[in-house]
Amino acid sequence: MTTQVPEYKAKDFATDQDVRWCPGCGDYSILKQMQAVMADAGIRKEDTVFVSGIGCSSRFPYYMDTYGIHSIHGRATAVASGLKASRPDLNVWVITGDGDSLSIGGNHLIHLLRRNFDLNILMFNNEIYGLTKGQYSPTSPKGQVTKSTPMGSLDFPFNPAALALGASSTFVARSMDRDPKHMREILAAASNHKGTSFVEVYQNCNVFNDGAFATFTEKATKTETTIVLEEGQPLVFGQESDKGIRLNGMKPEIVSLADFSKEDLWIHDSKDLGKAMLLTRMFDDPSDENALPRPFGIMYQEDRYCYEDAMNDQLDKALEIKGEGDLDQLIRGTNTWVVD
Repeated sequence: MTTQVPEYKAKDFATDQDVRWCPGCGDYSILKQMQAVMADAGIRKEDTVFVSGIGCSSRFPYYMDTYGIHSIHGRATAVASGLKASRPDLNVWVITGDGDSLSIGGNHLIHLLRRNFDLNILMFNNEIYGLTKGQYSPTSPKGQVTKSTPMGSLDFPFNPAALALGASSTFVARSMDRDPKHMREILAAASNHKGTSFVEVYQNCNVFNDGAFATFTEKATKTETTIVLEEGQPLVFGQESDKGIRLNGMKPEIVSLADFSKEDLWIHDSKDLGKAMLLTRMFDDPSDENALPRPFGIMYQEDRYCYEDAMNDQLDKALEIKGEGDLDQLIRGTNTWVVD
């Protein structure tokens, strides 16, 4: 029997809990757009679970009127994998931060991505440890001065989108907290994707790392430093939409539309793995006047079998071949030794 899904509004996904983030935090924007996306998803609240680890972002399940699991540091992906394996019918979201997912949780993250469970990972990237009051994180830029790097960080930072693509994620996208319309579109696309979706959101921590993404979000610089990816459309940007990205062999370069036509430009195809790898690597220092613009949107998506489906098929096949199992025999095993 199919249970009818009620007609929800965004407010139906808000809880009675006081939202305890710092005033002005980018998390508020992400929460609002997620509630709107869930209202339109056509999925019952009772069939949705938000799983988080530890960090400012990990309070998220308390503010969504669905089921939720506030797990342990870096292990939200492991908990979500087990949940999806045992209850493949559920709509599962992993909420994590750049520290939670890329430091202590890095190993779990890459294995979830390669296994391709049908769930969604939403990574809030503020390039800092906010909950523990301002230490540098795996995505902090080299040279960043923080409470734990008073002379500047020596680490080369992770590029989350490139990491996800390298781990064989079947959906890789990027958005930002200051562009709610774009973020809602990306979250909706991730929700509709069959497989593991990885969405990185640039999220401003206005207390410990304010303005980390200002060059991509402020009106005066945004059009020159960002490029919005649209399927089947040329990569055009600039204050007057007068610039584009052209592939010179396999090297992206900035050209003027006074010298080239839009037909000469790179046309976005989110199913092209080679081009997606180039997009994730368009990660230049935005202060460099020759820097490539930072891409936002769906960089890559593909159809691939999901782990839980393959696992259940295998279990059905085993049952068909061998019938009901014998737990005692399984525990005893076939390899035994006699110790004199």
